[in-house]
Amino acid sequence: MISNVKKKIQEGFTLVEILIVVVIVGILAAIAIPTYFNYVEKAYASDAQTQIKTLLEECKIWKTTHEDFPSDVQEMIDEGAGNISKSTLKKWTFEIDLQQSSDGSSDLEGTINATSLEDMPGGVDKKVCFDVETGTFTGYGTKEECAG
Repeated sequence: MISNVKKKIQEGFTLVEILIVVVIVGILAAIAIPTYFNYVEKAYASDAQTQIKTLLEECKIWKTTHEDFPSDVQEMIDEGAGNISKSTLKKWTFEIDLQQSSDGSSDLEGTINATSLEDMPGGVDKKVCFDVETGTFTGYGTKEECAG
């Protein structure tokens, strides 16, 4: 009879075992959640980065026919040159600041920047910056902030 009572009492988990499991799950969550958010941020930023690279190529073509770079994306769209989807324009606004290299070479200088709008799921006023001379992205989705 006493051995039956002991068996019933010993079934299940102790409080210490449950606490250990909770601590382990907490540690794993503390590592996994920030990593997940970094991946999500990079995914949102890649949309703007892809569009910026496309804009750069379209600006080069624009220069050959107009003898100067476009002042903004809307100017390109109005003339049928800016190949940007309406869904992208609802999420991002783009700023173009390009010029020919000051040393007389055929290289380009300047930046193309994207700033997120209210429809972007990652939040408003997130900046993705592209330095044409170095070919690097900074800002949202990267470890470096935009210059300036």
